[in-house]
Amino acid sequence: MPSYDYDLAVLGSGPAGSMAAVEGGRRGKRVALIERARDLGGAGINTGTLPSKTLRESALHLSGFDQRGLDGVDLGLSREQISVAQFLARERHVIENELALLTDLLHSLGVVTLRGSASFLDAHTLALDGERRVTAEKILIATGSRPRHPPGFPFEDPDVVDSDTILELERIPDTLTVVGGGVIGCEYASVFACLGVKVTLLESHPRLMGFLDDEVYALLERRFRAMGIELLFEDEVLRVVDVPGPGVAVETRAGKRFAAGKLLVAAGRESNVEGLGLEKIGVEVDARGRIQVDANFQTRVPGVYAAGDLLGFPALASTGMEQGRLAVCHAFGDAQACMRYETLPYGLYTIPEVGYVGLSEEQCRAQKLDYLVGRAHYRDNARGQIVGDLDGLLKLIFRPADRVLLGVHVLGEKATELVHLGQMVMQLRGTLETLAHTVFNFPTLSVLYKRAAFDGLATLERRVRA
Repeated sequence: MPSYDYDLAVLGSGPAGSMAAVEGGRRGKRVALIERARDLGGAGINTGTLPSKTLRESALHLSGFDQRGLDGVDLGLSREQISVAQFLARERHVIENELALLTDLLHSLGVVTLRGSASFLDAHTLALDGERRVTAEKILIATGSRPRHPPGFPFEDPDVVDSDTILELERIPDTLTVVGGGVIGCEYASVFACLGVKVTLLESHPRLMGFLDDEVYALLERRFRAMGIELLFEDEVLRVVDVPGPGVAVETRAGKRFAAGKLLVAAGRESNVEGLGLEKIGVEVDARGRIQVDANFQTRVPGVYAAGDLLGFPALASTGMEQGRLAVCHAFGDAQACMRYETLPYGLYTIPEVGYVGLSEEQCRAQKLDYLVGRAHYRDNARGQIVGDLDGLLKLIFRPADRVLLGVHVLGEKATELVHLGQMVMQLRGTLETLAHTVFNFPTLSVLYKRAAFDGLATLERRVRA
């Protein structure tokens, strides 16, 4: 049997790569984590997840916009005197703390960190910076992604930004045009609208984020419009137009023109696969660099795996972490350690938040599944009234035959936290009775689960009577 330097080599130290290295270390494997950037953590810690969520929380706090006044936003500060950097005052502390925790964890598990740009020489051999050779029995690619720069947008213009450079703005603009209604575009559109910025959001499809449950999406769109976000669908930018002085204007295919202080292009992301030498080992990628893998996250090359953003949707830190863990489980023959993939939660840090797990109503209908729904509204929950979120919703989708949960969808205050309770019930094959008979602290938003469960049971009883 060949002798390798390491049992596992992981390319990239973002959420997917770090968790894969941690899983390998926990299994007592010899693990090398290879990173070409100065800091560990990838976009999850350094340029994307943590900075953008820090901006969101600061905006909610400093603007006074805490979902209590949807008739308008009273911004108690002057945007002309405030930079995005000031809103990110806590960012460096959070990042440094996370980096320290990650470094300590890797060290405690014996994971070796190697610096340099890696490229494949064969399925078991990597070259670091074109010189040093590193061999491994298994290799996992988790090099992450970067903002996609579609042609026609002058990103050299300081008024044209992507999801990374928007965090470097010197001041909060008065107006903002957002191109792209995916997760990133919607998150930033709602954050800046929270700050009193006049936001126009252009989306080429008939609606935003087509993967959301229709009922939840309808509520989110209504909230966006209540915040003053102008939504335009089934139209796209034809050209960017020069304007006198600062700012930027766009013309759309429908003949409309929009001028704003800044233009955010949120046209998705593309994988960081250049220079990896994937063609040498037969790993194919699509036009955006996305790698195709099987259900176990193995590429078409045995022993070579991929996880995280470079797989495409959902491209979330949480799902990337689980993909990395699952890949290592399979790589070392422990399929029993892999939890069911459909129980992974999704969290959107829009304003309001959205969290969901499992199937939507539309997916149930597409799969011809028999289902019913139980609902609970924040306005009927004491804590919901206390925090002033009167439009939030928690819905449980369940199978009538055994009351087992098929999906959980939450929109409103703390939705990305609340969804985890439903996730655990689903993972443990719980039923509506599991939630209906659970005692929750009062007043808490968690009581929404109890009310939604009773509503679902009442709906089921009405069907039986009919």
